[in-house]
Amino acid sequence: MSKHRSAPTLDDVAKAAGVSTATVSRCLNTPQQVVEATRKRVLSAVDSLGYTPNFAARVMAARRSFTIGAIIPTMENAIFARGLQAFQEEIHKQGYTLLVSSSAYQPAAEEEQIRTLVARGADGLLLIGHDRDAQIYDYLERRKVPALVAWSFLPNEPIPSVGFDNRRAMEALTSKIIELGHTRLATISGISKGNDRARLRIQGIKDAMSRHDLSQDDLSVIETSYEIENGADAFKHLMSNDNPPTAVLCGNDVLAVGAVRQAQQMGLRVPEDVSITGFDDIELARIVAPALTTVHVPHRDMGRKAAQALIQMIESNAPGKSVELPTHIVGRESLLGLNS
Repeated sequence: MSKHRSAPTLDDVAKAAGVSTATVSRCLNTPQQVVEATRKRVLSAVDSLGYTPNFAARVMAARRSFTIGAIIPTMENAIFARGLQAFQEEIHKQGYTLLVSSSAYQPAAEEEQIRTLVARGADGLLLIGHDRDAQIYDYLERRKVPALVAWSFLPNEPIPSVGFDNRRAMEALTSKIIELGHTRLATISGISKGNDRARLRIQGIKDAMSRHDLSQDDLSVIETSYEIENGADAFKHLMSNDNPPTAVLCGNDVLAVGAVRQAQQMGLRVPEDVSITGFDDIELARIVAPALTTVHVPHRDMGRKAAQALIQMIESNAPGKSVELPTHIVGRESLLGLNS
């Protein structure tokens, strides 16, 4: 009968690597604090022994779970993928693990997921946008769980944000479109209820129209969920009007790709017959033909800085500071000036 082999311990790794147990712990928890040669020797010992850190002991010692929760509105397209990837990479460097949930743009689902992640011991939460019931923020404050918002910058809200000004970004794009000679405008937006990003982008269009002496009442608005097929259906409806728009501003690149596809199916040339723009500058915007004029969102920079800010809030037990990131317009083939 073979004897049961006990699992390797931290002491076993330290002896094999010729270092102290404290050095092994630093290699596993804060590797950036250990010189490369020592780190390689320790990790080699970990690998050869098959050592697995005792997560429960680490949690008890630090009184933290070293997990961070993120709740995004959807996983069905790439709107949040690049930023979330950068967020995950950054927290991993600091020894944290990411737990991700999707709310499908449903406030009740998001609230349930927030409470579940807190119950599972998440040290902090990344949330998208500011639109949610105030009682959620009260709940997080009572539980002493720091939260940070991304994809939106509203510095006067209850919790800090690392994001961008959706309203001003869309106003800048709309102003460019108007200055190119377009006065008949329409927008295919995400559903604005419970979504400050969608609502502020619509308001940004209206701001630009007012600034250029165009009536906001002349703006045709269709709100729909963020899917290519919905963008196509909304575009078809807009172009069936007696006086159809010459430029359609879409709330994101996914809707814009649907609009471009539908235009082509209807025999309309983009941008000669109608200009179409997006928002986000995800990869889809570059590969669709014609490529989309859109607003570039600094997804990776936002994800990285959001991770740094949230970890600082967790480890310092201090309120975070909001950080505004710049956006810019990326001009491509889907927008044509009428003045040229």
